[in-house]
Amino acid sequence: MKKRTVLATLLFLTICLASCKVGRFLYYNFANITDYKIFPSRELTNDSVKFEYFRAEPDKVKAPKKINYNNEAVTFDDFLEDNKTVAFIIIKNDTIQYEKYFDGYNEESVVASFSMAKSITSILIGCAIDDGFIQSVDEPIVNYIPELMENGLDKVTIKHLLQMSSGIKFNESYANPLGDAATFYYGTNLRKAIKKMKPEYNPGLGFSYSSGDTQVLGLVLERSLKGKTITQYLHEKIWQPLGMEYSASWSLDRKENGLEKTFCCVNARARDFAKIGRLYLNKGNWNGTQIVSQKWVEESTKASIGAGNVSYYKYQWWLGDNGSFMAKGILGQYIYINPAKNLTIVRLGKNYGKASWESIFNSLAENY
Repeated sequence: MKKRTVLATLLFLTICLASCKVGRFLYYNFANITDYKIFPSRELTNDSVKFEYFRAEPDKVKAPKKINYNNEAVTFDDFLEDNKTVAFIIIKNDTIQYEKYFDGYNEESVVASFSMAKSITSILIGCAIDDGFIQSVDEPIVNYIPELMENGLDKVTIKHLLQMSSGIKFNESYANPLGDAATFYYGTNLRKAIKKMKPEYNPGLGFSYSSGDTQVLGLVLERSLKGKTITQYLHEKIWQPLGMEYSASWSLDRKENGLEKTFCCVNARARDFAKIGRLYLNKGNWNGTQIVSQKWVEESTKASIGAGNVSYYKYQWWLGDNGSFMAKGILGQYIYINPAKNLTIVRLGKNYGKASWESIFNSLAENY
């Protein structure tokens, strides 16, 4: 009897880990950069034609040597390693000035993007507008998700989602296994979860960072594509045209008829994340081909004034100093873009460590 009970318990746990939100949460506990291994996904394949950055000649490398850390000068390598970095790349004028990997990671290591995927989702919304799949950011989301009409979300527009000013109720905390963030991250039916979303306040009144907004944006995108998956669209519009060096993937909520977790979970290598930065560094143009309109890139990365707008966020991008902007993930994943310096920095890590990464990027930019 005891043996049967143990076997039944093990079977239950196995099923729950595969399909149960709470089971996944309790077992995995908190997000990890290897989480691409625990979720089903759709693959992004790379093309035979690959874009490769130039590499600075040894006598022309302009890479950081030392940094002031804890009131003493330490090597930049030691600083990165001490602060839980697994990959760090500095690219100036299409030339790699610095590229290092730590803690067993290398150029072929896959790392989960977390919320950097929000910025990638924004790019695809821009592409969908260019392609005529979406008419305008001013369209109400119920044009694509009519079932939300009865929830009182008929006044929410695509722009509200892009700006995180939808007013849709969503708890961003990852500490509660029954909360919204855990439901979206570990849950197995995002469409059902979205169908239950309701307003907390009127749209356009204020900024509130919400992974829920980006996931609703993902469902809008999926519906607009009329049968094509979001991953297929990313492959067609970005992955192949940019000549990514490696294959990648986008995590899903479930294996059968899954929906991409557009608020997170593009799983790729550091250099390929850098190419996302290069695309926006060049205002959506890739070696003479306009991948996404210049107007969209400029609109996405410049602050707006007025209700619901903030100076530090626009269309799923974080806005920094001196015209810089960033894609940013929860464990300190960054694509930092500084157009004035023609500079891209990618930092991937197990967590933030004790570093203020935005300050580090700005300091590095001053020296280039």
